[in-house]
Amino acid sequence: MTYDKKLNDKIKELNSTRVFKKITPKYDLSWYVKWVSSVLILLAVSSRAAGGLHMWDLGFSLVGTIGWLWVGILWHDRALIMLNGALATLLFTGIMKVLLL
Repeated sequence: MTYDKKLNDKIKELNSTRVFKKITPKYDLSWYVKWVSSVLILLAVSSRAAGGLHMWDLGFSLVGTIGWLWVGILWHDRALIMLNGALATLLFTGIMKVLLL
């Protein structure tokens, strides 16, 4: 047995239905949008934790959530689309409430 076997060959040898190959794309458009959006959401939570940066929190959250909505659309993932679509709507409403008051 050689150590140079490909992952697909190893999975076939195991003959198991419990072994899965990672299927999320790597280094395509969705990969970059996913990581940038994740960093933006982390910045939003950091702004929230710091206190007094409410608009930064809402802004980073909205842009990060829209990014994840786009990833959900690219991946045809209904759970990501539903969650981030609802979050984007709520965050946009929050921003409009702050700006209009």
